[in-house]
Amino acid sequence: MQWPFPRAAYIDHDQQLRRLADQLVSEALIAIDTESNSLYAYRERVCLIQLSTREHDYIIDPLRIGDMSPLGELLANPAIQKVFHAAEYDLICLKRDYGFTLVNLFDTMIVARICGIKAVGLDRLLKHYLDVQADKSHQRDDWGQRPLTEEGLLYAQMDTHYLPALRDQQLAEIERLGLMDEVAETMTEACLVMPGDNRFDPDGYWRIGIPADLNRRQMAILREIYLLREHLAEERDVPPFKIFNDRVMVSLAERAPMSFGALEDIKGLGSTPTKRYGGLLLNAIERGKQAATPRPPARPPDIEQAVAERFSALRDWRRMRAEQRGVDSDVIISKNTLWDVAYRSPASLDDLRDIRGLGPWRLATYGEEILSVVRRLVEQP
Repeated sequence: MQWPFPRAAYIDHDQQLRRLADQLVSEALIAIDTESNSLYAYRERVCLIQLSTREHDYIIDPLRIGDMSPLGELLANPAIQKVFHAAEYDLICLKRDYGFTLVNLFDTMIVARICGIKAVGLDRLLKHYLDVQADKSHQRDDWGQRPLTEEGLLYAQMDTHYLPALRDQQLAEIERLGLMDEVAETMTEACLVMPGDNRFDPDGYWRIGIPADLNRRQMAILREIYLLREHLAEERDVPPFKIFNDRVMVSLAERAPMSFGALEDIKGLGSTPTKRYGGLLLNAIERGKQAATPRPPARPPDIEQAVAERFSALRDWRRMRAEQRGVDSDVIISKNTLWDVAYRSPASLDDLRDIRGLGPWRLATYGEEILSVVRRLVEQP
């Protein structure tokens, strides 16, 4: 196939990664993306990491590298700006798999949202800023397979190849619009995202059964089917939804079929899963019929009326502010931060200073408005 630019250097040995890290430490900027295998494996993991400078592209194969710490050193280096598009999920995965810390982030999606752009997918931004047509046909590839196809490698390379140029265009725009301080504060907060946790939750069946309004006996059956699905997924190394989905499990719990023929009548289960798992499912259903009914999880405490009213008023203010600026509401302040403010019921700017999501720029820009919203509620009879 015809490559539109020089191929990325493929890094799949520890010594190669160390040499690359030593080489890139003098760069002022590197673009980064990751590819994981959440659609194909029981335990998702990072399977590919793409890096680009302004001159060269690299693809790192973490499945064949034992020591990924040289990359961690680059990510933690404050002298190097790291350019991502939609960094949150990448950071969650990198922190979960390797414990990396990232500083000095430039997220092209976040910048687009702060600028009021509504279509913020990478393909749309590349077309908008650089008139580049991106290929998104490989988004659902299995990045854990080896060898990777040439088409897949090109797709992966393109995800970072244009990011430095996109960053330059956006940087000029936010400088022109006077948004530098807001962008810088938002990037600092974005680096604090918590690592993902892909451990199995044995009580996760409640999140499936409660919305379906299952009774206690049906919940006991659902629990057994849920535990069976997890066991089968781990044994086959596939995501649990590829064994059978939540809707099928609810139908099984509701109808409690007692034969292979009754199993085949469950919509979405089909004959092949019935042949493969039918005996195990019937045993699980029988265990659920005989088991003690599970006790529902404790309900979270009710939110005090005054707190709920403050949150509602703050949310209305945030919506109005977002409409004035032409941005999405969470660009102003996040929902979690609004809840923190509502619980805190601040009386002064000092009361707001240690609330996460209210850095110096937001505090100076919105602090008095937030206090005004809270005061109005206090003064109402």
